[in-house]
Amino acid sequence: MIKDPVYLEAVPLKNVKLNYGLFYIKNEVVRKEVIPYQWKALNNEIADADPSNAIENFRIAAGETGGEFVGMVFQDSDVAKWLEAVAYQLTTNPDEELEKLADSVIDLIEKAQQPDGYLNTYYTIKEPDHKWTNLAECHELYCAGHMIEAAVAYYQASKKRKLLDVVIRFADLIAKKFGREEDKIKGYPGHQEIEMALIKLYKTTGNKKYRELAKYFIDERGKEPNYFDLEWEKRGKTSHWPDQEEIVDLAYFQAHKPVREQATAVGHAVRAMYMYCGMADVAKETGDKQLLEACKRLWNNVTKKQMYITGGIGSSGHLESFTFDYDLPNDTAYTETCAAIALIFFAQRMFHLDPKAEYIDIMERALYNGVLSGISEDGQKFFYVNPLEVRPGVCQQRHDHKHVKPVRQKWFGCACCPPNLARLLASIGQYIYSYNQDSVFVNLYIDSTVDLELNNNEMSLKQETNYPWDGNVKLTILKAKKPHFVLALRIPSWCKQAKLKVNGEKINIAELIDNGYVYLNSSWTARDTVELSLNMPVERVSANPQVRENIGKVAIQRGPVVYCLEEVDNGSNLPAIYLPDSTELKAAYRSDLLGGVTMIRGQAVKLDESAWSGRLYSTENLRYKPIEITAVPYFSWNNRQAGEMLVWINKMN
Repeated sequence: MIKDPVYLEAVPLKNVKLNYGLFYIKNEVVRKEVIPYQWKALNNEIADADPSNAIENFRIAAGETGGEFVGMVFQDSDVAKWLEAVAYQLTTNPDEELEKLADSVIDLIEKAQQPDGYLNTYYTIKEPDHKWTNLAECHELYCAGHMIEAAVAYYQASKKRKLLDVVIRFADLIAKKFGREEDKIKGYPGHQEIEMALIKLYKTTGNKKYRELAKYFIDERGKEPNYFDLEWEKRGKTSHWPDQEEIVDLAYFQAHKPVREQATAVGHAVRAMYMYCGMADVAKETGDKQLLEACKRLWNNVTKKQMYITGGIGSSGHLESFTFDYDLPNDTAYTETCAAIALIFFAQRMFHLDPKAEYIDIMERALYNGVLSGISEDGQKFFYVNPLEVRPGVCQQRHDHKHVKPVRQKWFGCACCPPNLARLLASIGQYIYSYNQDSVFVNLYIDSTVDLELNNNEMSLKQETNYPWDGNVKLTILKAKKPHFVLALRIPSWCKQAKLKVNGEKINIAELIDNGYVYLNSSWTARDTVELSLNMPVERVSANPQVRENIGKVAIQRGPVVYCLEEVDNGSNLPAIYLPDSTELKAAYRSDLLGGVTMIRGQAVKLDESAWSGRLYSTENLRYKPIEITAVPYFSWNNRQAGEMLVWINKMN
């Protein structure tokens, strides 16, 4: 089927340059600190951190050293994501030494590849006779997908084909093994990822075989008889995981029904989101409207009933999963960093299929809150789990809180999140702008410059802003070979008052807005300017009453940034604080705080514990004492010292 021309595309990363601001700083941290640090982690060189052994596994598989496989069955994916992050950095910041290092890793990967194209260090080293026998649990296709994505990114960055040729051989092998034909395996991945990767490989090579394979994995999932049940029986009802006596519910894998029939997000959150991304990719490339409608249903369920205010998703630590609508506990929230990253992937894909600001609004929420919280200011510590309330003693002593860490960690035995953060932040430029034949969409307000060709029209645009700390954005046309094109600017859903000027002349936004974007259809020349002013007051946010944990509470938000209280600023026992409705909350930018953030202060009250005199219960009226509270961006918590943290604050009339 022919693609609908209304579909949008991301502006290629190489066409976008970050100039200033929060994400410029984060990108520099990835380049200077995160990538070198994670290389050390992959080589077991971080003191007192969980060992990775990922590079050593490739050396063993390549025959360069001896030894046993160490790590998770999906350990290869950490190397692939690190390589992908490197590729994005090389795209925007050429670095000869880093490229040489990446080339050496690619040489090693090529050497570890089997003659038939197979590439997986776990099965090559540990179980060579059991390939493709445990798709549900053992991540072969997941690891393949991440390596394909790394190869495409590295080819785009360097034009070197070695890793691309490696994954083409592997993808060709997978295409021979899987499919509808009688002699092929009728399976699909237990952990979705390869669906996205195959679409990228198809778009890079033009080989439709990869698009059809991605479509097969989407179409086959959840059909009866269910493949995972058959596979479980065939391998003698044995599990790769020692604490798992039988296959978990099929909903965990989103394999409980065909994907086009699914309407509620269930199961492992990252698997679900990666599958939805694959569905959106296939829908876009094939014009499958039924698949797109399923994506919309699932999007609505995730974002309107199962998402935290931070853009975190997947509330349960048990199986890292969704639970049910409005089940959003704060102190046991799992909200894996990878899940928020995957939500960003899904949001961009949905926007390109259906250009509405609601998708980018969610992308922005997840980016500034649920994703950035996963990495420390110095780039060398990470959160896997991102709760909205933390009390260190509870995390350390209660079994039901054991997944919650009160401080970021140096590394993880299951280290999917750190390199996922690296590849997202290194590629953030490709989320700022989108385009079609005659339009440029400004999605994220990040200080940057973009060069683009629209229907043989070369144009350049400069964006200047200190967003998210203030709402002023200035766009300047630097070049427009042909003057006529559409410039579309997002008006975020959190903004209730926006002003717009073109070359100093006021524009009536209400007359030009459609689905959250202001469309400026004009003839542009160099030095034309567009000035957008987004009113950014401090606001109190309430949760739907169905979210029981937050009844009678409010969260503080300014612009896209959600705020929290930390013990270092407000003392211990944060749940004893009440925020009166009458309190004026004031925002002030502090360049000397947490790398430069806007903090919020206001008067509140706190339960007076001195009135209790050691009693456990009392019938006396509660007493309060006045205090001043300080709130900082949620993403910045735990960068000064360990302690309590709280997002949702008691409300007082």
